Parts: sequence; structure tokens; C-alpha cells
Amino acid sequence: MRVDLLTKEYPPEVYGGAGVHVAELVRALRTDIDVVVRCFGADRDAPDTFAYRAPDTLAGANPALSTLGVDLAMAQDVAGASLVHSHTWYANSAGHIAKLLHGIPHVVTAHSLEPLRPWKAEQLGGGYRVSSWAEKTAFEAADAVIAVSGGMARDILRCYPTLDEKRVHVVYNGIDLERWKPLNDGATVRALGIDPDRPSVVFVGRITRQKGLPYLLRAARLLPPDVQLVLCAGAPDTPEIMAEVSAGVAELQRERSGVVWIDRLLSQHELSAVLTAGTTFVCPSVYEPLGIVNLEAMACGMPVVGTATGGIPEVVHDGVTGRLVPIEQLDDGTGTPTDPDRFVADLAATLIEVVSDPERARAMGAAGRARAEKEFDWAQIAARTREIYTALL
Repeated sequence: MRVDLLTKEYPPEVYGGAGVHVAELVRALRTDIDVVVRCFGADRDAPDTFAYRAPDTLAGANPALSTLGVDLAMAQDVAGASLVHSHTWYANSAGHIAKLLHGIPHVVTAHSLEPLRPWKAEQLGGGYRVSSWAEKTAFEAADAVIAVSGGMARDILRCYPTLDEKRVHVVYNGIDLERWKPLNDGATVRALGIDPDRPSVVFVGRITRQKGLPYLLRAARLLPPDVQLVLCAGAPDTPEIMAEVSAGVAELQRERSGVVWIDRLLSQHELSAVLTAGTTFVCPSVYEPLGIVNLEAMACGMPVVGTATGGIPEVVHDGVTGRLVPIEQLDDGTGTPTDPDRFVADLAATLIEVVSDPERARAMGAAGRARAEKEFDWAQIAARTREIYTALL
């Protein structure tokens, strides 16, 4: 069996959870399956890995059209594969066209859903309608759709009600437990501007509407003065969201000490050290299919305070491995809290509860590590994925 895996992100060009997922899944699958990776971007040196760039004729075009240009080239080269597996809307059209062109099964993994990210219209303009069409077409015709959580599976069937639920399978994201583990390195943490002797709340994520960072900045104003806020945040979706976050951070820094903003991509060693030194991790997302960053924090022995939305409640065992923050949301696809002030207050209160009891925080962090070991190992995720492949051939 040869599987061609199609993705926008692949090392070293990884900027989000989907890229991490693909890299780890490929590594786990290649123990006994022939996997060819087709990705976007610069040429790769790795074996059986091929990179694609948009054709010159689409230079300066809407990014959605450039994406389709890459997809066409990918689909052509899939010839000879037993099955094609695409990740994110960027590669979905390549998988769908490869299915039609070569007569092979197409598996889609859903890391997010375009109907639940309407703010992308700010970034893509009319291209958002193109990306939505590409996703919808591929999902509805796919032989199998993999959801990274039960919450994501429900969202898929809600957004695409004509999809046969028997074709939707839940396979969680995983975590490399050898790479992600507690790492005590005070020198690295101090070099990043963080005081390891002060309690801290750590956020890791892209600057995008779905991550809820503006709500966290408001909640941070209510934290005890000795608590640091560490923001490992970059790759803004739009200039508008970047300006909003920059203003919020600047205001917070004028009011209190210990507001550390790291806007570059940290190495795995650096991030492990930051997570190990922190008191609690925070995931204030208003839309989160699962959240690999939550698994990374858990694997480093950190409790997670997360919004009770999407797949987060399937990762965070409330009161055991962390705490869930209640939220009621508009049903317009934006995930906006119906009462933003209440959400901010609840988020702040929950963070204060955790950082004020370091002994309990450590116990929840240890429980999180144990849960990651038991339920989110990549070998288990790869085995379940192989089962889906085999059933289609």
C-alpha cells in the first residue's frame, strides 16, 4: 500500500497544529506503510517528500487561487498511489481531484472547518468563498473523513448534513511523549525574559480570532500582581488582529510587570522549558477542534485551563488535569461569547484559582502527563488511521 499524504505544512515549514499532526503521523505510519508526502513551499531534502509552489501565472493572485494552482500539480503526481489523504482545505482539492483522476479512495482529516472560521474573510476576501467551496466539495465526496475529536465530528455533520455519518471517524491528535516531557532549564527561561521563581500563566498559539487572545488580555488585568503572563504568540492572520493584540499587550505592560511577549517561533527545547517552568497553561480559544498545544503542555506536566468548547473538554478532565471555563457562544459560526464580560470574568477567576494553589496545580499537571501517556500516544493514532485505510482498499 502506498499512501500519498497531501498537506500545506510540513517540516521545516510548520506554523500550526495541523503541521505538527502531519509530521508526527507520517513518522508513525512509515514504520510499515509506504508514505509519500506532497506539501507546499520550498524544496525538501527528506526522502519521498515533494514540495510544490504556485505557478508563476498566479503570482499576485488571491491566495485561494494560488492554492488551487498547487493542488492541480499535486493531484497529477499522485498517480500510482493506493490512497490519497489530504489535510486542511489547502490540500483538500488536490485530494478530491486525485480521487477523480486516478480512481483511488480519498481520506480527509479535518483540523478545522471553514464555516466555523468566518473571520478568514478578513484575510482572504472572496477567496474565503473559494476555500469554503473547496472544503465542502472534498468533504462531501470523501470516502472517509477523520475528525480530531468528537466535538469536531459533531461540527462536521452540522456543517455538512448531507455527509453520511458512517464515513466520519474520530481519531485524536497525538503527542510525542519522548520529545515533550518536563524539562527544567532555568537559564533558558530567564534568557527569554521569564522569572521562573514567579507564578506564571502561559499561552502558546497563533494570533488569530479563534485563539481568543484578546479575551485573555482582558482577563489578565484581574490576575494577582505577582503572576506573570507569558505569551508565545506570533504569525498573525491579519494586520487588524495584530494591531488589536499589540495594543492590548502594550496597555497591560503599562499596568503591571511580568508581561512577556515572545513573538518568534520557539525551539522545542525552549518551549518545553517554558511549559515546565509555568504554573498553568491557558487555552482561551473560542474555536478549537482539539488543540495540540494543550497536549504539549500536559506532556510537560502542566495543568491546562481551557475554554469548554470544541474538543477541549475531551482533552482537559475538569478538576483532574486542569479546569474548564464555561462559555455560551453565538451560533453564527464566529464562536463569539454571548456575554464577553462574563467569559472574561470566568476565565480570570479560573486562572486565579489554579495559580493560587501551586500544590494542586502540580498534581493536575502530573495527572495530565499520565493522561497524555495513556490516551494520546502517536502509535495509537497511527494504528487507528491504518485501520481506516485498510477498510477502504
